[in-house]
Amino acid sequence: MTASILRCSKSLARSTVLLLGHPLLRLLACVLALWLPAALHADSRGGLSFHYTEIVAVEDHYVVNAAISGAPRARLEELVQAGVSVPFVAEFVLSRPRWYWFDEVIVERVMDMRLSYHALTRQYRLTVGGLHRSFPSFEQAFAALLSIRNWAVADAEQLAAGQSFNAALRFRLDMSQLPKPFQVAALGSRDLDVSTNWARWTFLAGPR
Repeated sequence: MTASILRCSKSLARSTVLLLGHPLLRLLACVLALWLPAALHADSRGGLSFHYTEIVAVEDHYVVNAAISGAPRARLEELVQAGVSVPFVAEFVLSRPRWYWFDEVIVERVMDMRLSYHALTRQYRLTVGGLHRSFPSFEQAFAALLSIRNWAVADAEQLAAGQSFNAALRFRLDMSQLPKPFQVAALGSRDLDVSTNWARWTFLAGPR
Protein backbone atom coordinates (compact mmCIF):
# COMPACT_ATOMS: atom_id res chain seq x y z
CA MET A 1 0.00 0.00 0.00
CA THR A 2 2.86 2.34 0.90
CA ALA A 3 4.65 1.56 -2.36
CA SER A 4 1.47 2.36 -4.30
CA ILE A 5 1.15 5.76 -2.60
CA LEU A 6 4.81 6.56 -3.31
CA ARG A 7 4.42 5.65 -6.99
CA CYS A 8 1.32 7.86 -7.22
CA SER A 9 3.15 10.76 -5.54
CA LYS A 10 6.12 10.47 -7.88
CA SER A 11 3.81 10.33 -10.91
CA LEU A 12 1.95 13.42 -9.71
CA ALA A 13 5.21 15.26 -9.13
CA ARG A 14 6.46 14.41 -12.66
CA SER A 15 3.12 15.61 -14.13
CA THR A 16 3.34 18.85 -12.17
CA VAL A 17 6.86 19.53 -13.43
CA LEU A 18 5.78 18.88 -17.02
CA LEU A 19 2.78 21.18 -16.64
CA LEU A 20 4.83 24.00 -15.13
CA GLY A 21 7.23 23.68 -18.02
CA HIS A 22 4.48 24.54 -20.50
CA PRO A 23 5.02 28.09 -21.92
CA LEU A 24 1.41 29.17 -21.35
CA LEU A 25 1.50 28.05 -17.72
CA ARG A 26 4.82 29.82 -17.17
CA LEU A 27 3.21 32.99 -18.54
CA LEU A 28 0.20 32.49 -16.26
CA ALA A 29 2.50 32.07 -13.28
CA CYS A 30 4.24 35.36 -14.11
CA VAL A 31 0.91 37.18 -14.41
CA LEU A 32 -0.24 35.80 -11.06
CA ALA A 33 3.03 36.80 -9.44
CA LEU A 34 2.45 40.39 -10.58
CA TRP A 35 -1.29 40.47 -9.90
CA LEU A 36 -1.59 38.80 -6.50
CA PRO A 37 0.42 41.40 -4.51
CA ALA A 38 -1.65 44.21 -6.05
CA ALA A 39 -4.88 42.34 -5.34
CA LEU A 40 -3.93 41.69 -1.72
CA HIS A 41 -2.94 45.32 -1.37
CA ALA A 42 -6.25 46.43 -2.87
CA ASP A 43 -8.14 44.34 -0.30
CA SER A 44 -6.40 46.13 2.57
CA ARG A 45 -6.47 49.63 1.17
CA GLY A 46 -8.34 52.46 2.79
CA GLY A 47 -10.60 54.08 0.22
CA LEU A 48 -13.09 56.91 0.58
CA SER A 49 -16.53 56.59 2.14
CA PHE A 50 -19.74 58.60 2.30
CA HIS A 51 -20.65 59.91 5.73
CA TYR A 52 -23.64 61.94 4.56
CA THR A 53 -26.14 61.59 1.70
CA GLU A 54 -29.57 63.08 1.06
CA ILE A 55 -32.13 63.90 -1.62
CA VAL A 56 -33.96 67.18 -1.17
CA ALA A 57 -36.89 68.73 -3.03
CA VAL A 58 -36.00 72.21 -4.33
CA GLU A 59 -38.76 74.03 -6.22
CA ASP A 60 -39.62 71.79 -9.19
CA HIS A 61 -36.79 69.27 -8.94
CA TYR A 62 -34.80 67.08 -6.58
CA VAL A 63 -31.15 67.59 -5.71
CA VAL A 64 -28.51 65.35 -4.15
CA ASN A 65 -26.21 66.53 -1.37
CA ALA A 66 -23.39 64.35 -0.11
CA ALA A 67 -20.10 64.50 1.77
CA ILE A 68 -17.22 62.04 1.47
CA SER A 69 -14.62 61.25 4.12
CA GLY A 70 -11.01 60.74 3.12
CA ALA A 71 -7.52 62.17 3.53
CA PRO A 72 -5.68 63.90 0.65
CA ARG A 73 -3.51 61.56 -1.41
CA ALA A 74 0.15 62.54 -1.85
CA ARG A 75 0.46 60.62 -5.14
CA LEU A 76 -2.64 62.35 -6.48
CA GLU A 77 -1.18 65.74 -5.57
CA GLU A 78 2.03 64.88 -7.46
CA LEU A 79 -0.01 63.82 -10.47
CA VAL A 80 -1.96 67.10 -10.48
CA GLN A 81 1.18 69.20 -9.99
CA ALA A 82 2.79 67.39 -12.93
CA GLY A 83 0.19 69.00 -15.17
CA VAL A 84 -2.33 66.14 -15.44
CA SER A 85 -5.98 67.17 -15.38
CA VAL A 86 -7.30 64.31 -13.25
CA PRO A 87 -10.87 63.21 -14.08
CA PHE A 88 -13.46 62.09 -11.54
CA VAL A 89 -17.07 61.04 -11.85
CA ALA A 90 -20.08 60.84 -9.54
CA GLU A 91 -22.79 58.36 -10.52
CA PHE A 92 -26.36 58.38 -9.25
CA VAL A 93 -29.16 55.87 -9.84
CA LEU A 94 -32.73 56.12 -8.59
CA SER A 95 -34.95 53.07 -8.98
CA ARG A 96 -38.40 51.93 -7.91
CA PRO A 97 -38.71 48.47 -6.33
CA ARG A 98 -41.08 45.98 -7.98
CA TRP A 99 -42.01 42.75 -6.20
CA TYR A 100 -42.72 40.90 -9.45
CA TRP A 101 -39.62 41.88 -11.46
CA PHE A 102 -36.32 43.76 -11.33
CA ASP A 103 -36.33 47.29 -9.94
CA GLU A 104 -37.41 49.93 -12.44
CA VAL A 105 -34.68 52.49 -13.07
CA ILE A 106 -36.23 55.97 -12.94
CA VAL A 107 -33.14 58.18 -13.10
CA GLU A 108 -29.49 57.70 -14.05
CA ARG A 109 -27.15 60.67 -13.75
CA VAL A 110 -23.40 61.18 -14.17
CA MET A 111 -21.45 64.26 -13.09
CA ASP A 112 -17.95 64.84 -14.46
CA MET A 113 -15.30 66.63 -12.40
CA ARG A 114 -11.66 67.51 -12.99
CA LEU A 115 -8.86 68.55 -10.67
CA SER A 116 -5.92 70.45 -12.19
CA TYR A 117 -3.08 72.79 -11.27
CA HIS A 118 -1.99 76.05 -12.96
CA ALA A 119 1.69 76.69 -12.37
CA LEU A 120 1.58 80.37 -13.39
CA THR A 121 -1.07 81.29 -10.83
CA ARG A 122 -0.12 78.51 -8.38
CA GLN A 123 -3.79 77.73 -8.04
CA TYR A 124 -5.61 74.42 -8.01
CA ARG A 125 -8.73 74.35 -10.15
CA LEU A 126 -11.79 72.17 -9.61
CA THR A 127 -14.09 71.92 -12.62
CA VAL A 128 -17.61 70.57 -12.11
CA GLY A 129 -19.56 70.52 -15.34
CA GLY A 130 -19.08 74.03 -16.74
CA LEU A 131 -18.26 75.66 -13.40
CA HIS A 132 -14.73 76.38 -12.20
CA ARG A 133 -13.42 77.10 -8.70
CA SER A 134 -9.84 77.93 -7.73
CA PHE A 135 -8.05 77.13 -4.47
CA PRO A 136 -4.65 78.14 -3.06
CA SER A 137 -3.86 74.65 -1.72
CA PHE A 138 -4.34 71.06 -2.77
CA GLU A 139 -5.98 70.23 0.55
CA GLN A 140 -8.72 72.82 0.00
CA ALA A 141 -9.31 71.69 -3.58
CA PHE A 142 -9.47 68.04 -2.51
CA ALA A 143 -11.96 68.83 0.25
CA ALA A 144 -14.19 70.66 -2.25
CA LEU A 145 -13.92 67.69 -4.62
CA LEU A 146 -15.37 65.42 -1.92
CA SER A 147 -18.42 67.61 -1.35
CA ILE A 148 -21.45 67.28 -3.64
CA ARG A 149 -23.94 70.12 -3.35
CA ASN A 150 -27.23 70.86 -5.11
CA TRP A 151 -26.78 68.28 -7.85
CA ALA A 152 -30.08 68.29 -9.75
CA VAL A 153 -30.96 64.66 -10.48
CA ALA A 154 -34.71 64.53 -11.18
CA ASP A 155 -37.71 66.65 -12.01
CA ALA A 156 -40.46 66.66 -9.38
CA GLU A 157 -42.98 65.29 -11.89
CA GLN A 158 -40.84 62.15 -12.36
CA LEU A 159 -41.43 60.97 -8.78
CA ALA A 160 -44.94 60.27 -7.57
CA ALA A 161 -45.59 61.62 -4.08
CA GLY A 162 -45.72 59.01 -1.35
CA GLN A 163 -43.77 56.41 -3.32
CA SER A 164 -40.57 54.84 -2.04
CA PHE A 165 -37.45 54.77 -4.20
CA ASN A 166 -34.01 53.20 -3.89
CA ALA A 167 -31.13 55.66 -4.29
CA ALA A 168 -27.52 54.69 -5.07
CA LEU A 169 -24.53 57.01 -5.28
CA ARG A 170 -20.81 56.51 -5.80
CA PHE A 171 -17.72 58.61 -6.54
CA ARG A 172 -14.54 57.48 -8.29
CA LEU A 173 -11.47 58.46 -10.23
CA ASP A 174 -12.23 57.88 -13.91
CA MET A 175 -9.15 55.95 -15.01
CA SER A 176 -10.51 55.52 -18.54
CA GLN A 177 -9.94 59.25 -19.16
CA LEU A 178 -6.38 59.32 -17.80
CA PRO A 179 -3.46 59.25 -20.25
CA LYS A 180 -2.43 55.63 -20.89
CA PRO A 181 0.84 55.66 -18.86
CA PHE A 182 -1.02 56.98 -15.82
CA GLN A 183 -3.75 54.34 -16.17
CA VAL A 184 -1.11 51.67 -15.56
CA ALA A 185 0.36 53.58 -12.61
CA ALA A 186 -3.09 53.98 -11.04
CA LEU A 187 -3.78 50.23 -10.95
CA GLY A 188 -3.20 48.89 -7.45
CA SER A 189 -1.92 52.24 -6.16
CA ARG A 190 -3.23 53.06 -2.70
CA ASP A 191 -2.53 56.76 -3.12
CA LEU A 192 -4.69 56.78 -6.25
CA ASP A 193 -7.53 54.82 -4.65
CA VAL A 194 -9.82 57.83 -4.87
CA SER A 195 -13.15 56.04 -4.95
CA THR A 196 -16.09 54.95 -2.81
CA ASN A 197 -18.35 51.94 -2.75
CA TRP A 198 -21.99 52.46 -3.67
CA ALA A 199 -23.93 54.27 -0.97
CA ARG A 200 -27.52 53.01 -0.95
CA TRP A 201 -30.56 54.31 0.88
CA THR A 202 -34.35 54.52 0.61
CA PHE A 203 -36.01 57.77 -0.38
CA LEU A 204 -39.69 58.68 0.08
CA ALA A 205 -40.95 61.29 -2.39
CA GLY A 206 -42.91 64.10 -0.75
CA PRO A 207 -45.89 66.08 -2.05
CA ARG A 208 -45.20 68.48 -4.91
